[in-house]
Amino acid sequence: MQAPANSRLQRVLDQLALYEHPLLAFDAQLSGETVEVIIRFKDPSVPVHTYYFQLHPRDLDHPQFEWTFQRQLFDCLHDYFVEMFTRTPQSRKENAEIASVRERHRSE
Repeated sequence: MQAPANSRLQRVLDQLALYEHPLLAFDAQLSGETVEVIIRFKDPSVPVHTYYFQLHPRDLDHPQFEWTFQRQLFDCLHDYFVEMFTRTPQSRKENAEIASVRERHRSE
């Protein structure tokens, strides 16, 4: 038998209350049958997107929920921080434009 959606949400909120981070704030809300976990950057002056991930009923009702939740949260935190990069070596076009501007400034 599945737990009611509001008790699943409370289960996630209870877990999130165990985590404290100097840069990030955590929250959750119902989204249909899933619980959506929300990760926000605490400083609103920094233009960083909000990260969302879904927890499905099968995950929420799993007997090892606390452990699987922590693993999923940490995986999502990794993804979130990687998504914050504004430039990487893979951004070749941007890097080429930046190098071109630097070269022009050196030759002036």
